[in-house]
Amino acid sequence: MRKEGRLLAALTIAAGAGVAGSGVALAAKPVEELRAFAVNMSNTSRVGGRNSGTVDITINRWTTDAERDRLVDAVKENGADGLLKALRKMDEIGHIQSAGSLGYPLRFAREVPLDGGGRRIIIGTDRRMSFLELRDQPRTVDYPYMVIDIRLNADGKGEGKLMTLAKITTDRDHIVEIENYASEPVRLTSVESKVQSKK
Repeated sequence: MRKEGRLLAALTIAAGAGVAGSGVALAAKPVEELRAFAVNMSNTSRVGGRNSGTVDITINRWTTDAERDRLVDAVKENGADGLLKALRKMDEIGHIQSAGSLGYPLRFAREVPLDGGGRRIIIGTDRRMSFLELRDQPRTVDYPYMVIDIRLNADGKGEGKLMTLAKITTDRDHIVEIENYASEPVRLTSVESKVQSKK
């Protein structure tokens, strides 16, 4: 298992830097569509059952400030357990899909401006668990999140990482720490914003 550092980012980040809209209505078209080539360097998880493949991410709307604040409050009041419960109550705001698989719902997505016109996109969701996993209670049940962290340049191209099995914990100061179950995250290479490329 590998700790991904103190990312006060991930699910509760962007406290003041996010540029999400204030409304919750779905846009007529997705606000972001990303395509990436995923390369799994670990043997503990697979992307669509393979070591590599194309991944498409569709974001229909950004998580609002109010929704983000609810997650932050949940962390402060009830720690990591409260965060998971609050996240599960949030509406689906998009999905991620690999070739030949059904779309997987996403519940959190924020973008943060970077120097030079680039953007950082942080995505998170609760992870579906199979009946067998819930019954047998292997160590993976302690990793109920999927977290995606993508950096794009001004041209809408970049790279990122995908943690398919992640644990989120907090300390006394409510600092969020993300731990990846696999030896390292799935690498997202050749990431491209399809929305930005159409502009």
